[in-house]
Amino acid sequence: MNDKWTALERKMRDSGVNTLLITDPKHVYYLTGFLSNPHERFLGAVLQAGSEPFLVVPALDEEAARKAADVTEILTHGDTDDPYAILKQRLGGSLGTLGFEKEQVSVANYERMQEKLSFSGSVDIGPWLRDMRVRKSPEEVGKIKHAVDLIEQVLSESLKKVKEGVTENELVAEVEYQIRKLGADGPSFDSMVLSGEKTALPHGVPGDRQIRRGDLLMFDIGVYADGYASDITRTFAVGELSEELVRIYETVLAANEAAIAAIRPGVTFASIDRAAREVIEVAGYGPYFIHRLGHGLGIDVHEFPSVHGENEFLLAEGHVFTVEPGIYVPGVGGVRIEDDVLVTATGVEVLTSYPKQLAHI
Repeated sequence: MNDKWTALERKMRDSGVNTLLITDPKHVYYLTGFLSNPHERFLGAVLQAGSEPFLVVPALDEEAARKAADVTEILTHGDTDDPYAILKQRLGGSLGTLGFEKEQVSVANYERMQEKLSFSGSVDIGPWLRDMRVRKSPEEVGKIKHAVDLIEQVLSESLKKVKEGVTENELVAEVEYQIRKLGADGPSFDSMVLSGEKTALPHGVPGDRQIRRGDLLMFDIGVYADGYASDITRTFAVGELSEELVRIYETVLAANEAAIAAIRPGVTFASIDRAAREVIEVAGYGPYFIHRLGHGLGIDVHEFPSVHGENEFLLAEGHVFTVEPGIYVPGVGGVRIEDDVLVTATGVEVLTSYPKQLAHI
């Protein structure tokens, strides 16, 4: 049993939970090392107090699970089997208080659990796992750094295709090609390339708009590698920009740098958000910064904590999150500059290294 399971067992004792059933594939990977997308099939990691954890996986994933999983027992089920019946046979009688991730389990599956498994009560263990995952180990940081390195290579290669007349969709296709070519597992979210006035849409959808001189060009892209995500945004100038767009860019860059300079253990996430927001407000663009400063980053590309002005959670060594201030002026354009950062014992390490000064392409 690894340290993560030991920590969970300690939480079980403190909370009066007798059995854990963990079904989020990301949590299964975090605890066992087995990374899988079971699609509609059942995947679960189980721990009973005083026992070793075991896995239940689709039969078609058995070989991969045995190679990767840090558990000694693996049960399988075929497409016509009832995995809950297999769990009942393996676990026996009453399970006492059952812990599971309430955000992960659908109403239909909860009803199946009630029908097949005998338990006296339930506890949501999603917050337990969230709190464990928020501080990254050196091994996890290494995987995130690898994902960051890959996406920065993707960005560098994709920029070579930028020219007047190329469309946003064509650049997205190049990004997706480079992601696979350079060895990432895949994109960590839908790749976004926006140009011109469309950069004023924080979650705009790439289309057939052609790149023109005088445009802003925004890339918001990321990859998964070894189960961990990266997420970067850079905004470029296609030729010369108007004075207003340059002013917007320089303001966002200053906000990004102010937020990063404020990062250290013991301060609140709210204070980091405020450090960036104040720069943008002083420049007169406060109403155009319309989203939080950032989000946690790890096994999920968006995970706890949310970096916003009401979050009084304290930064601690091992936290990894994004810093991504933006200004979005409808009909004019928008700029976002996003870095991935690690809180260290004394301050911050910026994991993304792609240049941030305004670049003309």
